[in-house]
Formats: sequence, C-alpha cells, structure tokens
Amino acid sequence: MESRIALIGIIVEHMDSVDALNRLLSQYAPYIIGRMGIPYREKKLSIISVSIDAPNDIISALSGKLGMLPGISTKTIYAKTKG
Repeated sequence: MESRIALIGIIVEHMDSVDALNRLLSQYAPYIIGRMGIPYREKKLSIISVSIDAPNDIISALSGKLGMLPGISTKTIYAKTKG
C-alpha cells in the first residue's frame, strides 16, 4: 500500500484525555516520524504536532480516533508528494 507524509495538529484542552491520546499514539508508533508537544500553561492547553508516514487509511484512522477524544481537536494536512 502506498504511504503518504502528513502532519496531524492536535490541540488538547482537557488534560483528562492525555492518557488516551498517548495510548493511541503508542499504537501507531511504527508510522510516526516525530512528535513535538508544547504546553501553553497560560491558556491551560497543549499543542502537539505529529509527523507521520503511513497509508492514507492509517492516517485517517488515527486522526479520527484522536478527534473523538473529549477536549481534543485535530487537523491533518498532507504533503503534495507521496512518500
């Protein structure tokens, strides 16, 4: 299956969902290129970016599962070229 390069942007507004978020990211670890998290304490939220190289259905599944967690918003952007 053809892989794609994507960036999943994640905003965490409810810290109660962090454990579930980390479990999901661990499940998809073989596809994750890198991850950067920034705590924004003044606004009581965190901003996470996840770079991923995976088939489109894997990227969509991860993004969808993350977006279903309470207090978590996601947006996925894809590279124009395929991986």
